[in-house]
Amino acid sequence: MVLDGKTVLVTGGTGSFGKCFARYALTRTNVKKIIVYSRDEYKQFVMQNEFKEYADRLRFFIGDVRDLERMRRAVKGVDYIVHAAALKQVPACEYNPNEAIKTNIHGAMNVIEAALDSDVQKVVALSTDKAVNPVNLYGGTKLVSDKLFIAANAYAGSGDLAFSIVRYGNVAGSRGSVIPLFKSMIERGETKLPITDYRMTRFWISLEQGVELVLKALEESVGGETFISKIPSFKITDLAEAMLPGCEKPEIGNRGGEKLHEIMVTVEDSLTTYEYEKHFIVYPQMVWSEKRAITPSGKKVPDGFSYSSGNNTEWLSVDQIKELLKTV
Repeated sequence: MVLDGKTVLVTGGTGSFGKCFARYALTRTNVKKIIVYSRDEYKQFVMQNEFKEYADRLRFFIGDVRDLERMRRAVKGVDYIVHAAALKQVPACEYNPNEAIKTNIHGAMNVIEAALDSDVQKVVALSTDKAVNPVNLYGGTKLVSDKLFIAANAYAGSGDLAFSIVRYGNVAGSRGSVIPLFKSMIERGETKLPITDYRMTRFWISLEQGVELVLKALEESVGGETFISKIPSFKITDLAEAMLPGCEKPEIGNRGGEKLHEIMVTVEDSLTTYEYEKHFIVYPQMVWSEKRAITPSGKKVPDGFSYSSGNNTEWLSVDQIKELLKTV
C-alpha cells in the first residue's frame, strides 16, 4: 500500500475530506503517521476526541497555509502532502476576494515552497470542477492553484518530488452540497424542495471515492497529472424526488456563480487526456525533465472530447439515489 510506513501531512485536515482520509488510512493501511494541519483549534480538539484510539499515529499541528514559515516547520520529516485546505464557499469568496486569494493562491504557493525546501516525495492537491472554465472567484483561485501545482514540477527538476492534482465536484453529503440543505428542509416539515434549474446535473462521488483517487495519485503520479474519477451523474430533480417522494419542486433560478453541469475535462484538455478503466488523466503539456517524461498507457480520448455531468454515459435512477443516500 502506498501509505505503508509513510508520514502524511493533510492541510485543512479537520474538514470532511481530512477526517475521511485519516480514518481510511488509519484503519486500512500501515501509515506511520498522519499530521493534521489546520488553523482551528476547536475543530482539532473535536477530531482528536473522535480519533482517540489512533492517538499513537495521529498528530495535530495548528497553522495556516498562509504562513510559509509555519508550513516549513510542519513538513519536516513528511513523505507526502495532501493539500485540502481552501476557502470553498462560493458566496463567501465573492464577498471576501482578498481572503480567497490569500488562502487558495498564496497558500498553494506556500505549500509548494515548503515542499521544495524539504524531503517531501509527493504532493497531491485537491482541485474542483469549479476550476474548469471558472465563472466565480472560487473557481478562478482554484484554477490558478492548479496551474501553480503543475508548474511546480519545473522547480522540482530531476529530483524525486512530484506534484499532481485530483479533481472532483461536490462530495455527496459534504458541507456546501445540496443534500444537507434538502435534509434540513425535510426535517423542518417542508413539502417543497427548491430547484435552481430543472436542467441541472451533478456527479455523485463519495468521500471514500475521493480518498481513493488521492491514493491513486500518490501511487502513480510522475508529476503534473490531473486525475479524474469516472463516476455517475444524477439530475437534481431526481435527487429531490429520492429524498422527498412526490414533493413540489419549484424552479427558483440560478444563484450567482452556479453552473448547470459539473465539468471535469474540457474540449481543450482532450488533447492530452487519456482514458483508463476507472478514471481519466489529463497529462501536462510540458515536460520538465527526462525523469518526468510520461508515456501514457491508457486510451487517448478523441479530440473534441469533454467530460461533464451533463454528457455522462452513466446515470443514477431515483431508486439508485435512494440507496446511495443511505450511505451518506
